[in-house]
Amino acid sequence: MDFKADTFGKLNAEDYDAANDPGTTAHSVAFLAELYGAGSHVLELAIGSGRMALPLIEKGIEISGVEGSPEMVDLMRAKPGGQDIAVGINDMAAPDGYDLQGPFDHAFLVFNTLFNLTSQEAQVQAFRNVAARLKPGGTFLIETYVPNLDSFVDNQRVFTKKVDMANAWIEAAKHDPVSQTFDMQRIRITAEGIKLVPLVMRYAYPPEIDLMAQLAGFALEARWGGWDKSPFTAKSGMHVSLYRLG
Repeated sequence: MDFKADTFGKLNAEDYDAANDPGTTAHSVAFLAELYGAGSHVLELAIGSGRMALPLIEKGIEISGVEGSPEMVDLMRAKPGGQDIAVGINDMAAPDGYDLQGPFDHAFLVFNTLFNLTSQEAQVQAFRNVAARLKPGGTFLIETYVPNLDSFVDNQRVFTKKVDMANAWIEAAKHDPVSQTFDMQRIRITAEGIKLVPLVMRYAYPPEIDLMAQLAGFALEARWGGWDKSPFTAKSGMHVSLYRLG
């Protein structure tokens, strides 16, 4: 599949907020508000529909964002306060950077979106772009799942995401262990018909992400197993990792 910076928004903007609620927004906003403090100037990569940015602004944090999809930014602009946020419409892994220059006190990228960059090269470049826009000693926070391949058989997986009286949502995925990618097709069957929502993700385990950060001049400062600051262990299904620019 050929995924570009604006592909996700084109496929998902129509019902993004309803279909992609991670259930952790309140916890993640509270975490970041405590971490950054009022008055901080913060860059959000993949700002999307403003799910994180708008409540953080209400807590006194100044947010600017980068987003590859104009459709996603339109969702944010339609919400109260969304018109006032500075957003650069660009690929967060653009090799020549993006419009917002900073400097920023902090930056963050949540909801597994690092993995929406479909090559290691692009993921490393995203770290470099952030490093170029932070003040010395600034931080970059990443949230992703920890890859788990247990459900794959012969590098394939099919499972049901949602079933009720009006819907059946099925996800089919193929795994390429060489490129560390998942090619997924999310199939939504409703009374109105069938909708296909493809997605490509390039996963990385925490040690590889740490190395990407080091290549951009960051060092790992802290890692948690969730927004509740639980310890990160071998059983953790996700991680929240904080890197500081040297």
